[in-house]
Amino acid sequence: MNVRYRVELNQTERAELTGLLSGGKHAARKLKRAQILLAADAGASDDDIARSVGAGGSTVYRTKQRFVLGDLEEALNEKPRPGASRKLTGKEEALLVATACSKPPAGRARWTLELLAGELVRLTEHDSLSRETVRRRLAENDLKPWRKDMWCIPQVDAEYVARMEDVLDLYAEAADPKRPVVCFDESPTQLIGEVRQPIPAEPGQIERYDCEYKRNGTANLFIFLDVHRPWRKVKVTGSRAAVDFAACMRELTDGYFPKAERIRVVLDNLSTHFPGSFYQAFPAAEARRVLRRLEFHYVPKHASWLNMVEIEIGVLRSQCLDRRIATPAQLVAEIAAWERGRNASGARIKWMFTTAKARAKMGRAYPKPASVREPRIKES
Repeated sequence: MNVRYRVELNQTERAELTGLLSGGKHAARKLKRAQILLAADAGASDDDIARSVGAGGSTVYRTKQRFVLGDLEEALNEKPRPGASRKLTGKEEALLVATACSKPPAGRARWTLELLAGELVRLTEHDSLSRETVRRRLAENDLKPWRKDMWCIPQVDAEYVARMEDVLDLYAEAADPKRPVVCFDESPTQLIGEVRQPIPAEPGQIERYDCEYKRNGTANLFIFLDVHRPWRKVKVTGSRAAVDFAACMRELTDGYFPKAERIRVVLDNLSTHFPGSFYQAFPAAEARRVLRRLEFHYVPKHASWLNMVEIEIGVLRSQCLDRRIATPAQLVAEIAAWERGRNASGARIKWMFTTAKARAKMGRAYPKPASVREPRIKES
């Protein structure tokens, strides 16, 4: 095919096409046309463009033709195709959406495409509806009635707000070595061993491992994170009972912060995370001694996102624990290596949410203060 149309892009058009290919969600046809135009602008022949892009010669020719005779918009996008008329009217589509958002029929856990098509046939004058028609209309309305997400919806009451602002104010304070702020949480992890030895990676072949594995029990991780310093500590234990929590807190006071006057600890509302656990683990005098150096600040119920250490646990899992670790000894060694490296790198959590932002973004959910009644003075 003779080259009849010469593509010459200006700087703005070239930048637009480069941006289109670098990211975002676009139709495959549109991306191929962008590649064709950039290659043609670089001087490639039609045959070379067709081979590199994976398109036919006629597609290359038509794309260049539409650009030269029209503009960039016309070259990238298709003209509306006539096709068949929509089978569902606007009212019928609204009925489909309402049905998909309602409870499924008795005996069924959720709506399916077949059930929705049958229900719409029953409710309208259509003799039949294909599941593809239903799927397309649901996709246009961003509906997937066969899917469910479990979500914890907290009750934002006065207690929730008080605890939230207490924790946020702690995060906003300047660092004080005498009164450090430490976030604490615990997380279970499985010990999983290999049944067959994995095959290491090599050029042209990724690492391979067998789908079968061996369960070796579980371990518990106690995680500390200093809010104002690049310091974290992970302790591996076999259980997470009240005595384990108390022993871990004594290590915090006596081992990690021996010179601090009082350590302010941010933690959740787990049943073992209360002062009574210390009296289960130690004699009364020792329990009182440790507790005098601790000050607990509890996040609201169902608001673990306010605990900064939750972010650190996510980093630990993605960087270190996202693999099979078979034994407690291996788990301790791997976590210790991760901990040393992360502490040495100076990594910290950059917390951006403040009390002022909470009041601005969640103001509508804040409880409305009741009017204060002035006491009446009885006249004698």
